Amino acid sequence: MSRASKLKELILDRELLVMPGVFDPISAGLAEQAGFAAVQCSGASISGVHLGRPDYSMISMDDMAAWTARIVNAVSVPVMGDGDTGFGNAVNAYYTVQAFERAGAAGINLEDQVVPKRCGHLDGKQLVDLDEAAAKIRAAADARHDPDFVINARTDALACEGMAGVIRRGNAYLAAGATMVFVEGVTSREEIREAVRGIRGPVAVNVIEGGKSPQRLTFTELQELGVARVSLPAVLLLAAMGGMRTALRRMREDDGTADLGDLLVPFREAHDLMGMREIEELEERYLRPLTGTPHAAR
Repeated sequence: MSRASKLKELILDRELLVMPGVFDPISAGLAEQAGFAAVQCSGASISGVHLGRPDYSMISMDDMAAWTARIVNAVSVPVMGDGDTGFGNAVNAYYTVQAFERAGAAGINLEDQVVPKRCGHLDGKQLVDLDEAAAKIRAAADARHDPDFVINARTDALACEGMAGVIRRGNAYLAAGATMVFVEGVTSREEIREAVRGIRGPVAVNVIEGGKSPQRLTFTELQELGVARVSLPAVLLLAAMGGMRTALRRMREDDGTADLGDLLVPFREAHDLMGMREIEELEERYLRPLTGTPHAAR
C-alpha cells in the first residue's frame, strides 16, 4: 500500500486521525516514535524555523517541496505536505501537486486565501473567488499520478463569509475532486458541529494553542463531533521554543549545563533518532577489515 493510500484510509476511517505539525526530520521522527500514524508539514513552522519569518507566502514551491522530501525520507508514516495557496493560479497548483508527489508526500493542503496568505488564526485574511479556488482543486486532482494522493482543500471562509461560505466552498471543493475539506479557524464546538453537518465529505480542523481554537478541546470530543482529521500545526514548535528558552535561562542562572537533565533527550537517543545505528552497522560491514585480511589498496 502506498503512503498516499494509507493516509486516505486513515482519513476515511471512523477513528479520528491526529496529525502533529512537523517542520524538520527530527520533529517528524519524534512524532512517529510517539506512535502517531501520520504527520502534517506545518508551513508556518517551516517558515519560522528555516526563514525566521511568519507564514506570509515567503517560501517558494521548490523550497517547500524540498523540505517536505527531507521529512518524508526521515519517517515511514504518511506525510501531508503544505501546498500553501498552490503558489499561484490553477496551473501553478497543478505543478505544485506533481512536485509534492515526487517529493514523496502522501497528500497536500491547498487553501483559498489570496497571496500573500497568512496564518489562519490571524485577522485580515482575504479569499480568492470561489470559481478560482475550485479550479485550483480541480487542477490539483487532475495532476496527481496516484489517485489516492490526498487533496486537503483548506478554506478560510469562516472568518470572511461565515459558516454559509464554509459549507458552500467545502462542497464545491469536494465536487472539484478534493479528498477532504479543512475548515480553518474554528472558534467553537458548535461551529465544528455545523461544518460536519453541512459538508458532504470528510472534515478536518486544526487546534492552535493560543489561537482561535476552542479551549480544552480533546481528541475524544473531536471524534464525537464527527471530525475526520485534526492537525496540530504549532504545538511542537512552541514546545521546542519553550524548552530552548528555559534551557538558555537556566544555563545563565546555574553557571553551566549540569542540571538540565530534565529538559534534555539523552545524547545516545538523539543520535539514534538521527540514524546513527545504521551508520555504525554500515561501518561494521564495510570499513572493519576481516580478521587477518588487510585493507585492499584503492
